Amino acid sequence: MTHSQSQDMGRKWLESAGLRPTRQRVAIAALLVGDGEHRHVTAESLFDATREAGEKVSLATVYNTLRSFSEVGLLREILVNGTKGYFDTNTTNHPHFFWEDSGELMDAPEEDLEIAALPAAPDGAEVSKVDVVIRLRAKR
Repeated sequence: MTHSQSQDMGRKWLESAGLRPTRQRVAIAALLVGDGEHRHVTAESLFDATREAGEKVSLATVYNTLRSFSEVGLLREILVNGTKGYFDTNTTNHPHFFWEDSGELMDAPEEDLEIAALPAAPDGAEVSKVDVVIRLRAKR
C-alpha cells in the first residue's frame, strides 16, 4: 500500500467518527489503520513509529490524539498493570494475551472464552465493557 493510500484510509477513518482530519491526526491514523490491519500500540511505540515515518509529532500530541480517538470510539484502551495503557484498533469485545516478559499485548482466541455471568452493576450504573486480559510468561 502506498503512503497516499494509507493517508486516505486514515482520513476516512477519522471522518467516520466526525473528527477533523488535521495533518497530525491523519499521520497518526495512517500508522494505525493505513494498511487495514488491527494493532495494539502504546503512546510510546506509536511515537517511535511516527519518528521512523519522518513525521514531526510530539509525544504529548500522540497521547492527546490517542485519547481523542478513544473518546469517539475509534480505539479501545486496554489497561495492564493499572497504569500501562495499550490502544487497540479492534474495538469489538475480545480477549487479550499479555506477555509479562516482553510487554506485548495480542488478541486471544475468543471462541474458547466463556463468561457465564457478570455481577449486577450497582444502582444507577451499567456495564459498558468487559476487558479480559490473560497474563502469560514463558515456562520455566
